[in-house]
Amino acid sequence: MLSANTIQTHFPKEHTIIQIVVKEEGWKAVEGKEEYHFSLDTATYHKDGKEVKIDAGLIYVHGNPGENGKIQAYLDMKGIPYLNSSALASELSFDKWYCNQFLKNFGIPVAKSLFLRSRNEFSNEQIISELGLPCFVKPSDSGSSFGISKVNKPEELSAALDKAFEEGKTIVIESFLKGTEVTCGVYRKKDGAHALPLTEIATDNDFFDYEAKYLGQSQEITPARIPDEIRNKVWETAKYCYELLQLKSISRIDFMVVNDVPHVIEVNTTPGFSAASLVPQMLACEGTTIEDFWRDIIAVELGK
Repeated sequence: MLSANTIQTHFPKEHTIIQIVVKEEGWKAVEGKEEYHFSLDTATYHKDGKEVKIDAGLIYVHGNPGENGKIQAYLDMKGIPYLNSSALASELSFDKWYCNQFLKNFGIPVAKSLFLRSRNEFSNEQIISELGLPCFVKPSDSGSSFGISKVNKPEELSAALDKAFEEGKTIVIESFLKGTEVTCGVYRKKDGAHALPLTEIATDNDFFDYEAKYLGQSQEITPARIPDEIRNKVWETAKYCYELLQLKSISRIDFMVVNDVPHVIEVNTTPGFSAASLVPQMLACEGTTIEDFWRDIIAVELGK
């Protein structure tokens, strides 16, 4: 909701933007303090006896059912255009294991990893022997760093696996990458993929977890304090990932720079967009207004 509020406040004034709140019990169109039932079948709601129809969607649900492509697939079936990456690109990017294996196939460096479909697929000893310590245990298909643990000692592994399986049906365990964490926003302008200034993530926490992301327990330094040559490598790798995955609109790609080599951590097709989020910080650093940013995206993705 914080992301939606920021987008709505700074959206190009030549368009009318309506918040559609997605809940299990039903979808609601929200105008000020008033809520109206939103019909999924017709993409309409009724206000003061008149039908209001949505022309296009901008999906900004972090996690399920937005970032993983479910709403996109529904809009595809209904023939309703949207700004976001496609259902396939969103679902592939959302799953940490499949996304990184896809990118690895094109020569993009990623962490060494294991994929688990069940709790007992590998013994703790096998995992540690294969990946070493420390390592990261993550749900493959969860957002906002839910269920992620950094395992420093053998006795911590079982609890980390249990925690991850509470959040997802499959999990990925990754070797530890020691380096500088940076993240790069990428979106398409009329002249092609455009990379924003990098943000460096520095946190006193063990990693960029939920508390570091959302509760202020991190430093987010824009532009990142890395040499121009390394910055350019990250930019080129980020744009290459964007093209390979056939992404649209804004995406944020997270990296760990190890011995001057950018390793992809994960790809986010619905990156945070609250006033304190990383992409707005990158836009401010570049000197691009949020309004012009969305205007560029609308022009490219909708041709308007």
